[in-house]
Amino acid sequence: MIPRATMRLQFHKGFAFADAERLVRYLARLGISHVYASPITTARAGSIHGYDVIDPTRVNPELGGEAALRRFVAALRAAGLGLIVDIVPNHMAAVSENAWWFDVLKHGRASRYAPYFDIDWEAEDEALRGKLLLPVLGKPLRDVLRDGEITLAREASGYVARYFQQRFPIAGDIEAGETLEAVLSRQHYRLAFWRLANDEINWRRFFDINELAGLRMEHPPCFEDVHALIFRLHTEGLIDGVRVDHIDGLADPARYCGMLRERLGDGAYIVVEKILLRGETLPVAWNCDGTSGYDFMNDASAVQHDGRGEAALGALWCEVSGRRDFAHEEESARREIIARSFTAQLEACAASFHRLARTEGAEISRASLRRALVELLAHFPVYRTYATATDRPESDARFLAVAAAGARATCLSPDRETIDRLHNWLAAPGEAQARAVTQFQQLSAPVAAKAVEDTAFYRYGRLLSRNDVGFDVTRFSDSAEDFHAHVLRRHADLPHAMLATATHDHKRGEDVRARLAVLSEVADDWAAAVPRWIAQCGPLRAAAQPHAGDIAMLLQMIVGAWPLDLEVDDAEGRRGFAQRLAQWQQKALREAKLATDWAEPNEAYERAARDLLMTLIEANAAPELLAGIVAFAQRISAAGAVNGLAQTLLKLTVPGVPDIYQGTEFWDFSLVDPDNRRPVDFAARAAALDATPLEDLSAHWRDGRIKQAVIACTLAFRKEQPALFAAGSYEPVAVRGEHADRVVAFARRLGREVMVVVVPRIASRLVATGSIRFAPGAWSDTALGLDADETLVDLFSVKKFRGNAQFPIGELLYRMPVSLLTGDAG
Repeated sequence: MIPRATMRLQFHKGFAFADAERLVRYLARLGISHVYASPITTARAGSIHGYDVIDPTRVNPELGGEAALRRFVAALRAAGLGLIVDIVPNHMAAVSENAWWFDVLKHGRASRYAPYFDIDWEAEDEALRGKLLLPVLGKPLRDVLRDGEITLAREASGYVARYFQQRFPIAGDIEAGETLEAVLSRQHYRLAFWRLANDEINWRRFFDINELAGLRMEHPPCFEDVHALIFRLHTEGLIDGVRVDHIDGLADPARYCGMLRERLGDGAYIVVEKILLRGETLPVAWNCDGTSGYDFMNDASAVQHDGRGEAALGALWCEVSGRRDFAHEEESARREIIARSFTAQLEACAASFHRLARTEGAEISRASLRRALVELLAHFPVYRTYATATDRPESDARFLAVAAAGARATCLSPDRETIDRLHNWLAAPGEAQARAVTQFQQLSAPVAAKAVEDTAFYRYGRLLSRNDVGFDVTRFSDSAEDFHAHVLRRHADLPHAMLATATHDHKRGEDVRARLAVLSEVADDWAAAVPRWIAQCGPLRAAAQPHAGDIAMLLQMIVGAWPLDLEVDDAEGRRGFAQRLAQWQQKALREAKLATDWAEPNEAYERAARDLLMTLIEANAAPELLAGIVAFAQRISAAGAVNGLAQTLLKLTVPGVPDIYQGTEFWDFSLVDPDNRRPVDFAARAAALDATPLEDLSAHWRDGRIKQAVIACTLAFRKEQPALFAAGSYEPVAVRGEHADRVVAFARRLGREVMVVVVPRIASRLVATGSIRFAPGAWSDTALGLDADETLVDLFSVKKFRGNAQFPIGELLYRMPVSLLTGDAG
């Protein structure tokens, strides 16, 4: 069952199944075919996202439990809708509320659940052999014991050690007079200061989060238990498919996807969260329907950027920040992240390769292997490779070669032979190296995620619209031909992949990115304005803080996210916007890990940055400066809205399954989480969904109803022509004339059915002032090179275009800035 269109809903205690049930009628009217739900299994109490699962076998009671789920599904089915759920096979919450984890702490490797978690029970450190390191204490254990912060308590299941809100099981009897230190020393875990985690932890975490423990899907009982609820719900017809979270965290993603497909059957819709970089494609052999859409989000963004602005924006960033290009930022961040977050995992990987070297009689030191591994990871061009004991995908070879070449160029000269040996091991399947290779692959993925997404993206500010989850920053812009090539490749391999333009993980809302993309078209003007604005910020700064680079990023966010309905003299509106920006600012500064970070916040720097922001926006202490910034935002806002409509129509019409993130049917000027997970005013959206002609809404484009109307109109057409969208061809349409490079056009055909989509790109200078319509005559002689015998009618403007006639872009985009032409028998 291939969805027509999905809407991602974020479930939590404040938005449960009963709340979603009340939206079903609206979703059906909008044209959604499936709700795409965040995780529904039992998570930690109060979880706002559901990824910290404590019991995958039960529906989360905070969402209403299984009874409420069944009522919700019944309402969906009655309206002709289905349900897809997000599943979390890579990790669970490592907390006492997790019965599996608690059992492992109590019984150690004798626990039934010990093989479920990726634990090294044979640690080289004798103090850890047969134990788990639990780096949960706020200070060294001896100090915690001295201060009496750990106490013993008797519960129904036996004794537990309590440390503030945390509980740890006590195995065995407590002898009279036995000290607490002695009791703890004989447990299957060792409590430790949290700062030891990155250097000494002996179990795989999700990234570097101590509260999330990695799972082993390669262990059959673990696979069955983790998926038991999902399999049952699918068998009973309650869910139609799944989205798999963080597929790259698993030991063998290909085998896992095969097992999932076998259990769910060919009729289930299965997509995986996967970051694709530098020409990487999702392996067709995984037998899933595609990714969850980050790759399309990247494509839709890149085609809206003007490559002619890249040099000026890059030079501006280097000038104001004093920093270098993204390649340097990424490599530097990778090295730093390995050292600060993954030392223990690196050591384990080096130890495995060292044992392999000894087995083969190779005289390679562990230290050399460790250094060589760091070099490979520093230059790795993608998240990971996918070798197993018996298989090595051909696609891995190119990326391994790039990593090895980079490593050889930067390593110590004596380590080049070690890199060559590692390259050989990583490039060929084999039982002997399987464990070591798996460890490397499960290390390279989190290193990439933390270094690229959560560090370098916050250090590099050339243009923030090209820094988002799944984006390839090395691709500043794409041409229309590039865009078509990406779509054709996806259509050939995975025609039903999910297509996203906003997600619960995005760093900037889809319409923030669409507006910021316009800066690439006015790069010279932006490059002239930013240094002037930074200088004008001088009186608002304390001791030259924050740094100019951080101010430059802030200016982009103000211009990109300034609300369309916010007037400069609206003090309350400015206050609300400033508070949202301050939340983004703190996260951005800490993720960058330059002036401050999460582990050791630099309160003085953060205060200076926040004071500048609040003084500038909330207090409006420099009115001339703020007025200039807002004027620039208003200057590009209409062109940004045109971009927003263009990316929306592309998502709804190219091959694949469009996903609409909750609330983004209106303009989406959200910031990084938790801002992008704020409550959605669905009542306003339901009330706005009416039969007002699209061209009438274009005059009131600022309220967002026009975007919703484009979605509803297009999805209604998808519903009328399911075969055309599911199986129709994708044919790029040539464009001729003066502005041919400012148009993306394609046709989709199936038998006699045809539709043609036309959207502008990099066309800000053609947009009429203050309007989302194009100025009369702006398109000059630009026209589609379309050889159409049939009469086509524009779905949005209801204007007919006769066959074998010219299709002038100026006429196609006269009433609306985007066009969807369909075959008309009359």
